[in-house]
Amino acid sequence: LTSHSDRQYYASLIDDAVTSGARKERACEEIGLSIRTLQRWQEQGEIIPDKRPTAKRPEPKNKLTEEEQQAILDISNQEEYANLGPSQIVPMLADSGQYIASESSFYRALKANDQL
Repeated sequence: LTSHSDRQYYASLIDDAVTSGARKERACEEIGLSIRTLQRWQEQGEIIPDKRPTAKRPEPKNKLTEEEQQAILDISNQEEYANLGPSQIVPMLADSGQYIASESSFYRALKANDQL
């Protein structure tokens, strides 16, 4: 991410170079930008701040519910599984015919609850 002040600074350097007779593409190359990046930074002639940090991102449709996460925690905290990692718990559950969640889901749920 490039801060808004850095974007403005780079744009001013490029504008100065172009005013002095340089090609805009070459001026962009000199500071390590593509001309397309500079174009994306501009909106109606003004340099705009990066919108990525404030973008609204929807939750994944396959995100575990609270009940599913709690089931993972309950199983992981049972005495027989308490000292095992998800890479051992999931196969043991599969051997007994149970499927609660994937190994990576176990890791995520445990990490989110500081139990990893």
